[in-house]
Amino acid sequence: MNRSLLLIAASTLLACSAFAQSAPATQPSDPNKPATVNQRRENQQDRIANGVQSGQLTAGETKRLESREANVNREIKAGRAANGGTLTPAERRQVNRQQNRISRSIYADKHNAAQQNYKGEVGARQHNQQQRIAQGIHSGQMTAGEAARSEHRQQAINHQIHADRAANGGTLTGAERRQINHEQNRSSRQIYRQKHNAVTQRP
Repeated sequence: MNRSLLLIAASTLLACSAFAQSAPATQPSDPNKPATVNQRRENQQDRIANGVQSGQLTAGETKRLESREANVNREIKAGRAANGGTLTPAERRQVNRQQNRISRSIYADKHNAAQQNYKGEVGARQHNQQQRIAQGIHSGQMTAGEAARSEHRQQAINHQIHADRAANGGTLTGAERRQINHEQNRSSRQIYRQKHNAVTQRP
């Protein structure tokens, strides 16, 4: 087994361990009652995190989903601020419709043909970054907006890797590998800051 495969296997094991230690998604106390707004948001984030961890969601797909989640979160915050900390019934219905649309998008993105590609000489690093983002989403250390920004950067790196390989017969030159590693170092620091700042995904 080569070094890249060993790194991928080790990072996957660590990510799965972190997921197992995280608190389970909040469930309604009465299974016959619909999930609350907060329970629904937590469930959506867990589904996205699982998609990132498994590779079913690409960086671009995650960026788009989390951008939409961030927009819903802002609407919820504004609605509560305008109504003494609660949402009106009409606002709850609107949020539920938006979450239904996002839910369908999560399902579609996780079951389409697009998969996160971790092959090649930089695949282990790509895989490790995605596992760290997935753990941050699942734990609530990263907000939807923060996850969207980190995945936007990962998507740009992925595009660069694809373009460089296409120009060089499917491989990266030594200079290109160094450039990718430099960009991943910057992305790594961003992920760390987002996971350790005071901002969390809150109800």
